[in-house]
Amino acid sequence: MSEPTQITELFTTLAKVLLRCWIFGFLLLLLWFGMFMLAREQVYAMQGAMFELSRHELDVIFYCGMGLIKLAVLLFFLFPWLAIRLVLSRRAN
Repeated sequence: MSEPTQITELFTTLAKVLLRCWIFGFLLLLLWFGMFMLAREQVYAMQGAMFELSRHELDVIFYCGMGLIKLAVLLFFLFPWLAIRLVLSRRAN
């Protein structure tokens, strides 16, 4: 196998891994959001009492956490995947 072929295969494999990580990251985010919206009272009863948080403070913590996860998933998985796909499409031409 020649070196350009190995590099292309490496980029292709890396792109597949990054895409799967992006999907799993957003599934985690959707699960977190769903649990927070469907079980808000239970979450507040458990976490609010444990850490003496108000409902507003708990909402802010969760929404900031979800925003941070979304930003991290986009920055570390989606954007590199897009860059690799662009490199691979230019190599094919």
